[in-house]
Amino acid sequence: MQPPFVTSPVLTGISGVSHGFFGRRGGVSGGDYGSLHAGGRWEGETGGIYSSLNAGEGSGDAPRNIAENRARISGAVGARWLLSCYQVHSPDVVRVTGPWVERPKADAMVTDRPELGLCILSADCTPVLFADPDAGIIGAAHAGWKGALAGVLLRTVEAMEALGADRARIRAAIGPTIQQASYEVGPEFRDSFLSLDPASEDLFLPGQGDRLHFDLPGFCSRQLNGAGIGQVENLGLDTCALEEIYFSNRRRNLRGEADYGRNASVIVISA
Repeated sequence: MQPPFVTSPVLTGISGVSHGFFGRRGGVSGGDYGSLHAGGRWEGETGGIYSSLNAGEGSGDAPRNIAENRARISGAVGARWLLSCYQVHSPDVVRVTGPWVERPKADAMVTDRPELGLCILSADCTPVLFADPDAGIIGAAHAGWKGALAGVLLRTVEAMEALGADRARIRAAIGPTIQQASYEVGPEFRDSFLSLDPASEDLFLPGQGDRLHFDLPGFCSRQLNGAGIGQVENLGLDTCALEEIYFSNRRRNLRGEADYGRNASVIVISA
């Protein structure tokens, strides 16, 4: 069974490159979305919180379920191996030359090798997929606010350039992530953020009381455009609001649930 996924127009049609942004549908974990009852809680295995295409190796889901879900994702994009890092909200980038057994601690990957599916795991943080269609080089980055502020996106571009990419040719797609309407933060968040990047003040909109709404994908898009990337697209899909389609850590926190599934964003060079 092939799980559903969405694609980005800026990456679609690149010869020899496949990609996909996957959500929670089409897997084997935690029952089916139809098991959500009127009280707003999940029924079925593990409370259904992993229902159903959980790709997170770091989650508490059954390993056999995660393995099957990741195999389905691999098959959907034509990857022989599906590789994810141990993501730590860093600016660190790994050059991938082959499959690994132990996940490296990093938040981005680049490669020029075929069949290596670069897989970003997220549940509100921003996944960004990259490709230089002329050089045959791809990249993938996990950008929560900490990683984005630390420069993970620019570091990914630089790592692609080290392989022979040209940033003016690079295309970048910002996948499903928490959008500004759902990303409520306190004034201390804004103060900490602006102390490091004063120019981002316009990315905060007033909410109720002293609450603010931060535009994380807008910040990522601004960074990419500022770096001279050839094309940047934000799909505008809100992981927190689109409950039937995406996992969300923010939604999990609001409900006090024990854990959450992870969405997968994948790009691969065909064999």
